[in-house]
Amino acid sequence: MKKLVVVPRKDLVVFPAMEGFEYGKGKYLVVTKCKAGFPTTSIVEVDSPYAAFRRYKAKAIMNISKMSDTMTHNSTVYARVGKKVWAAEELLVEMTVADINQDLYNTGLYSQAQYAAVGSKTWASKAYVKNSEK
Repeated sequence: MKKLVVVPRKDLVVFPAMEGFEYGKGKYLVVTKCKAGFPTTSIVEVDSPYAAFRRYKAKAIMNISKMSDTMTHNSTVYARVGKKVWAAEELLVEMTVADINQDLYNTGLYSQAQYAAVGSKTWASKAYVKNSEK
C-alpha cells in the first residue's frame, strides 16, 4: 500500500490498516441520508472502498462498512457526523482533492496544510499520498 501522509487535526481520525483483513473487492453497506433526512441503507458489490464512496453523493454518506463473508460483523471504512470524520487508510489513499473540495470542504478531510504536505496542485491530485512531479 502507498505511504499515507496525514497532517494531524482534531476532526479527522484515521483507522490503521487491520492485519489480516482485506478491504478490497466485496460487499459494502452504505448508509446515506435521503432528502427527507432519514437514513437509508444500500448494499453494493464493488472492487474497493473508494468505489463504494464514489457511487453516492459524498455529503449524503453517513457510513460505509465492509461486510464480512460470514455476515457476522462489518468493519467501518468511513463514518461522518457533522465535521468529524473517521476513515480507514484504504479509503484515504485513493481520495482526491476533488472528492473533498466538491462536497466535503467543511469537514475534517479538508485542509490546505494537508494538500501542501502531499504536493497537491490540481483537483485530480491525491489528497493523502505524495504526488509526484511531472
